[in-house]
Amino acid sequence: MEQSKAPTAQKARALEAYLVTSARMGDTAAMDQLVRLVQPRLLRHANRLLHDAEGARDVTQTAWVDILRGLPRLREVAAFRAFAMQIVTRKVAAAIRIHQRDRELATGWAEEAEFTIAPLGERTTDAQHVRDAIAKLPPTHQATLALFYLDEMTVAEVATALDVPIGTVKTRLMHAREKLRVLFKGDTNDQTG
Repeated sequence: MEQSKAPTAQKARALEAYLVTSARMGDTAAMDQLVRLVQPRLLRHANRLLHDAEGARDVTQTAWVDILRGLPRLREVAAFRAFAMQIVTRKVAAAIRIHQRDRELATGWAEEAEFTIAPLGERTTDAQHVRDAIAKLPPTHQATLALFYLDEMTVAEVATALDVPIGTVKTRLMHAREKLRVLFKGDTNDQTG
């Protein structure tokens, strides 16, 4: 399964690079196709950060204006995905500031969820079990894990996408993995005991 996943990801990246190059040269059909190709990823990313589907749609729509305007300044075509994610991240941060002026943004991001998971036997699949555990993590950890594992971005790309230092990405990955390890270890202990 892993072997078939890599060529598909490489093909998607190659298509994305071709569309970015064409869009940079003014090809409006390529711009339209690029938007259709990348929009679902950007929408998922915005929704992970906002936890608001309608707000995520609004943010990604406004982000596309900046993304397309910024294409000529993009140094490397391969950096497009991180570049686009970074713009969405910044738009999300701006939306949060607008909607939550009375609360500090840092407080909302740092808030820890209660770590309670139903026994594995009540789950329909292992994938659902993992998704439920990840949902218990703070939004910043969820976004970091999703970009790194689901969107197959490098640590440097994740740092660019989230507009944070590389060290912060590594720290978030480390803490998220540790929290997941504790959650899953707790599930195992509950079932055996």
